[in-house]
Parts: sequence; structure tokens; C-alpha cells
Amino acid sequence: MGFFGMFERAKPALFPDGRVGFAVGDIHGRADLLAKLLNLFEARAEQEVREGGAPVLVFLGDYVDRGPDSARVLDLLISRRPHTYERHYLRGNHEQAMLGFMEAPLSNRGWLIHGGTDTLRSYGIAPPSPMHATADECEAAAAALKAALPPEHLSFLQGLERYAEFGGYAFVHAGVKAGRSLAKQKDGDLLWIRERFLNSKRRFSHRVVHGHTPADAPFADERRIGVDTGAYATGLLTAARLEGEAVDFLSVTDRSR
Repeated sequence: MGFFGMFERAKPALFPDGRVGFAVGDIHGRADLLAKLLNLFEARAEQEVREGGAPVLVFLGDYVDRGPDSARVLDLLISRRPHTYERHYLRGNHEQAMLGFMEAPLSNRGWLIHGGTDTLRSYGIAPPSPMHATADECEAAAAALKAALPPEHLSFLQGLERYAEFGGYAFVHAGVKAGRSLAKQKDGDLLWIRERFLNSKRRFSHRVVHGHTPADAPFADERRIGVDTGAYATGLLTAARLEGEAVDFLSVTDRSR
């Protein structure tokens, strides 16, 4: 296969094997919305089974930070609900930053500014000032988080997947860099890329399903599907539903929206 054969897709992307797929956008500590969405998936479970098997559910990362209850979000994800779905859990840049802070708090102190203080509070830890934390305060916060973090939470965070692939769809946290196959994508792009991916007109080898960049509404075209609707700020958590080449969206919201 030539270079352009790798990255030009002549036919519409298909979700494979006569199955239904779902992808959940960034949760960011909104355990209340995640619980509602899990209830919705469970209520739909029987109607989403196809000849090819159980529905597939991919969580696109950024489970922690910014919202009020990151610890409870991880509890819900670790519960492996909904049990009748095939589930995949991707790593987002916020999980990467959280792990980095625990291992090297001084070089990863930026995590505090980008929502890490909210995660610390969810584990019962009083956070240092995100803008003015001293070295000793960063070290103390990292040590407190290591002590408070349940072993199953740490195991879950360390075991998150880089991406998932089903048929003509690639599921990633942030996006991809054109010119590289899916298997050769770098973590920096999978976790952090934004404008270079969003503004590009080049088609990838797959239709890319992603979160990371919040928008007022979910987005879908032949090249990409974006499902981050800024749940921590908007009270709207969105999932894409994929069957064949069709794309629909499900969402849950809080009453204050």
C-alpha cells in the first residue's frame, strides 16, 4: 500500500461486525453526570445487542480534574458498569498529568493550575495555591495524594489504553497527527494535539473519534467526531453512538443547565 493509500479513505467509515459502538466525552470530575449516563446505557443494553455481539463502549479520557468529584468518577469507572458492554478506557492528558505530579511534583506542578486542586479536594486533601505553591507544598501534596489514592485507582490510571480501533474508526483522546499510522502516533499528539488536528483537511486512515477540545455541541463529519461538550462547566455530558456509517448522539445534563 502506498503512502496515500494509508491516509486516504475512499469509502465511508463503518463500525464493524454488526455491532453498535459508543464513545463518551470528557467527564472531568462530574460523577453525577457519569452516573446518569451509565444508567442510560444500562437501560438501553438489550436494544443495542446485534448479531455481532454486545455493544462497545469507549471512554475517551479526562476523567479527573476541574469538576467536583474525580475520586467518585474513578469509583464508577472501576465498577465496570455497564457490565454487558465491551468497555475500553483511554488515557487523557489530565490522567497523564496527575500521574506525573505524583512521581515528580516539581516538574509537573502545572497540573495544579489545570484542575489538579479539584482532584486533590476530592480525595480529602487541602491543595496548595496553584499559582504560588512552594516546592515543599508541592512535595507534600504529591505525598498526600499517593497515600490517599486507593490502589485500585492507581492500577486503573496506570492501565489506561492509548487508543482503540474498531473497523474504520479510531478512538483517541485528543486527535492524531497526519502522516503517521495509528500504531505510530506519539503520546504527545494522542493526548494533547488540538489546532493542527482540528484545522487540518487531510483525511486519516480512520474516522477519528475524540474528546479534549470542548465545544457547545458535538461535531461530526467524514473526518472526525468530537464529543467533548465541557461537562464540568456546562453540565452536559455527551456520547456518540456508532452503527454502520451512522452517527447519533446521546447526552445527559443536570437540572441547573
